[in-house]
Amino acid sequence: MKIFITLLIIILVVIGLTFFNPDEHSSNEAVTGLPWQIDILPGGGTRVFGITLGRTTLGEAIAQLGDDMDLAIIAAPRKVGSLEAYYGHYSAGPIKGKLILVLVIAPDVLAPIRKRAFQDGSTRRYHLHPDDLPAAYRAPVKIINFMPGFNLDEDIVLARFGAPGEIIRIRPQQKHFLYPDKGLDLILNADSKEVLQYLSPDEFSAYRARLQQLPSADD
Repeated sequence: MKIFITLLIIILVVIGLTFFNPDEHSSNEAVTGLPWQIDILPGGGTRVFGITLGRTTLGEAIAQLGDDMDLAIIAAPRKVGSLEAYYGHYSAGPIKGKLILVLVIAPDVLAPIRKRAFQDGSTRRYHLHPDDLPAAYRAPVKIINFMPGFNLDEDIVLARFGAPGEIIRIRPQQKHFLYPDKGLDLILNADSKEVLQYLSPDEFSAYRARLQQLPSADD
């Protein structure tokens, strides 16, 4: 049994390295929708995973990605929160992971939606009333968070995404690789899963300012 488990781990590691191996050029030529394939659009917007940030609605995203997702308001007590669509099993080309779409919806619109929502096993998760689904489907995608199923390291990050504009270390085990022109914050964690956060480049300066206000590893 131990030999079988060891062999299974080795196979999974080899598969992960193959997907992120910078020398595998031939596999990229026929594959689209990969995490590092970020289209810079006229006017400075970006498109990733087929979604144009700030423009593609949830309904349009569902038409591309499928409806196997969990739509809910994520909110702390006494907070309005944010409307998010969570894909627990998403494939970016051959790379599997988890995907979260954060939607743009005005707080004064979201607040009454939350009042009509119901909690289901989580104190922070509010599922929408069916009457509020049309409004949610019209909401544009503001932020995309992708958590790959395999761990990344700095060599893979630099090979696939290139040199970042800046690296910010928030705590000893966490680095933020910032790509302002691509609207990407690639969060490299030594003790947990990595997160690739995509947002519109025109919002990146404000995002970076908020990030710098957090306690850093040098504080």
